[in-house]
Amino acid sequence: MESSSSSNSATIINQSFDEFYSHHARESLDELSDYFTITDPSISGHPIVFASHAFLKMTGFTRDEVVGRSGGMFQGPATCRRSVMEIREAVREERECDVVLVNYRKDGTPFWVLISVCPVFSKRGGAVVHFVAVQVPLHRKRTRICYSDGFSHQVHHDFVFRCCRKEVCADSLAELGRVSSSGSQVLEHDVTELESEEPREASDVERRSAVTAMDNIFSVLTHYSELTGRLVSRKRCGIPDVGLLSSSLIISLGRIKQSFVLTNPHLPDMPIVYASDAFTKLTGYARNEVLGSNCRFLGGRNTDHSALHLIRESIKNEQPCTVRILNYRKDKSSFWNLLHISPVRNASGKVAYFVGVQIEDDYKNDEYRQCWRPDTRQLSVVGVVKVAVRSLSMSAGSSKT
Repeated sequence: MESSSSSNSATIINQSFDEFYSHHARESLDELSDYFTITDPSISGHPIVFASHAFLKMTGFTRDEVVGRSGGMFQGPATCRRSVMEIREAVREERECDVVLVNYRKDGTPFWVLISVCPVFSKRGGAVVHFVAVQVPLHRKRTRICYSDGFSHQVHHDFVFRCCRKEVCADSLAELGRVSSSGSQVLEHDVTELESEEPREASDVERRSAVTAMDNIFSVLTHYSELTGRLVSRKRCGIPDVGLLSSSLIISLGRIKQSFVLTNPHLPDMPIVYASDAFTKLTGYARNEVLGSNCRFLGGRNTDHSALHLIRESIKNEQPCTVRILNYRKDKSSFWNLLHISPVRNASGKVAYFVGVQIEDDYKNDEYRQCWRPDTRQLSVVGVVKVAVRSLSMSAGSSKT
């Protein structure tokens, strides 16, 4: 069961990259000497879908250890949380940002980096499909450290131990200073004070290096996206489609493990604008095969028309409903779907979306069904979706005032 889940996750990760770029894109990206990762905000956890060879060599991780995990795996006790929040805010607002913070290699050694984050937009509609994160290691800096013996020493380090909070910084230095990457003793004395606590700043040369790296990466991405016909761009082209979801909302929805879809009633034929990972696993359809389609593709020869009529009436009246309906997977196999549909209103009270929560009616799992009632699970999903949509619309409204 676990291996099947891992295989499904790997397939989703590969599809995220392959559906936009031809199969030679990975080779060309690996030929670059730049340190970078590419992430997908539409997948649960906003995981890394590509890591460059240079980046892997710098951090000591293998590609299998990195791909599929979030960028948080490189953070540690001395990583400035304020800088991390700056990155998250930029992702939420789908814009570029540059921050300096501390990351950690696989062997636990810390190092200062300039991280430059940039969204990758689809030219068809303007949705954010990926984020590129370039990392430029900052040069060594001479630091004065005062030891408990009262003497000051000038020491060169790959990492200047500074952070937003003095206590976090001192704890990190005391811990990391005991053992270097080779296992040798580095600092034998307790650190009592650092001469300066200001965060390290990137030089003009290092900032230009980040800009050049980003230019190189987008040159490869745009070229290989042309070969697939799914062109990407560094800038959003024109006004985005009304049906697009923001990266912030997609990331919030991605945390929900239940099978569900979000549809937009304000667009022609009420298409699906979000499908969860569990939905793709249940139905066998890839996300790109689902988005933009009406949910009727799940129906088939023996689907009850009275159930479909009930669904249409509930949508028309903007009321929730629950039905048991026969649906079909991509491989044509059928399953009984306990489907709950509910309107999702924004902060102003208007219906923004409809959420459809699917639970396979499998009587082989009677014990599971008794512990977790279907209606309880469905209402839980609906509640989380409503909070995410309302929170987003409220923050969007406040930003305009």
